[in-house]
Amino acid sequence: MNNVHRFWVIGLSLLMGCGPTSETKKEPDGAELVATHCSGCHLPVKPEQLDKETWLKHVLPAMAPKLGIPTTANGEYYQVANNQQKSALSFAEWTQLVAYFEKNAPDSLKAAPREALKQDWSIFALEKPSESPESALTTMVQFHEGKIYSGQNGQPTLYAWDKTLRRSEAATLNSPVVNAAFVSPTEAVVTTIGTLLAVDQPVGEVVNVDLRTKKTKVIANALIRPIQSVPGDFNKDGRTDWIICGFGHNQGGLYLSVQQADGSYQTQPIRAEAGATQVVVDDFNKDGWPDCMALFAHGDEGLWLFTNDQKGGFEARNVQRFLPLAGSTSFQLIDLNKDGQLDLVYTSGDNSDYSKILKPYHGVYTFINQGDFKFKQQWFYPVNGSTKVIAADFDQDGDMDLATIAFFADFKRTPEESFIYFEQEANGHFVPHAVPAHAYGRWICMDAQDWDGDGDLDIVLGNYSRGFNNQDDYKPNWNMQLPFIVLRNKTRK
Repeated sequence: MNNVHRFWVIGLSLLMGCGPTSETKKEPDGAELVATHCSGCHLPVKPEQLDKETWLKHVLPAMAPKLGIPTTANGEYYQVANNQQKSALSFAEWTQLVAYFEKNAPDSLKAAPREALKQDWSIFALEKPSESPESALTTMVQFHEGKIYSGQNGQPTLYAWDKTLRRSEAATLNSPVVNAAFVSPTEAVVTTIGTLLAVDQPVGEVVNVDLRTKKTKVIANALIRPIQSVPGDFNKDGRTDWIICGFGHNQGGLYLSVQQADGSYQTQPIRAEAGATQVVVDDFNKDGWPDCMALFAHGDEGLWLFTNDQKGGFEARNVQRFLPLAGSTSFQLIDLNKDGQLDLVYTSGDNSDYSKILKPYHGVYTFINQGDFKFKQQWFYPVNGSTKVIAADFDQDGDMDLATIAFFADFKRTPEESFIYFEQEANGHFVPHAVPAHAYGRWICMDAQDWDGDGDLDIVLGNYSRGFNNQDDYKPNWNMQLPFIVLRNKTRK
């Protein structure tokens, strides 16, 4: 992760409203009820975006309590006395809203058309470590100084793998490792998630690790499922501060941890909303002060720009919104068309919540910056359950290519989409190579760097081999014991 990370992120919510109000409407139809109560805090939803069964049995029962409509343990709605009802809409209106989805939602979703995958290894060759006796549950893979660092099997340990892919312990922490920021050749700041379960337990930490002595120092603790930490001197006092993504569950947020003169840290929220998935630090407005841009993946999914106010805080601005059903997983800012402006590459595909079906709008997107971070979609390629994208010139021909992983791929029909290398042949046109990596694992995290020192970018893929099976009657057919694989780039001879 910067894996997502990602990660490998698990447990996004589909909140459909912002909670109860005291007002009701006079006999609105179903579409009006949806516009009023299901679109106040995020992009509007439409019945055709999910199938009928998913709406009726999963998403709407999960939405109802958020709007003040009580449900039984089986997800059935019930009405309370009028003088006790504190809901956003009446029970009759809720019944009408449900009927609207039942009438208009399709029985199933059609797969989105896409250019056929080219089945080859393209510019890559496979390298792999020895298999481990236990199932691989890798939560982080990152390159650094000729080594691969990993977190795996729910252990509170940071591991290091040398060039021969032999493992050693780099540090012992308090919970599973999901991200590392390497601030020097011998120093890492490691994010530990606290718990892999989708619960609001404030036991995650951000910890400084001396890679020579294995000594640790806590920067921030009592965090709810943090998944990434990024450095910057945000108050320009000469000391390194940290922006932290607290993904959380129902709680969480984006946080700033400020280093004090005595070396301690004070942590404060920048945006106290769950779903902080990934953050990038840069001077986006070119005023000499570091800003940040963060992806949020709960309810009101989107990209927020936080401009440094030069007073210890930030001014927030939403620059891109995505469907609340999108399952946003990663983004990268990079100049795709060489006009000097940062464009957006984005993946949508977390599928571990209430709507565990294949979705035709999951995949990898590119958006071109029209100026002032106003983005216009340029390209989309459907990838079921897309988890992360890395944009780089992998084949060294002068333009940006893409590498993607998909933790929730369609393993029954197109398992090869779990890793795709998109070779850019012309401006905005990518040839999708289905590099046959799917037999070696189920990829949840990814990193790219010149690992072998030959001048081109190699890729490492982390294998989270068990659990989260959304497809009935399907048994995993990938390797369950390999913690990761390396795709060694052969472009440079």
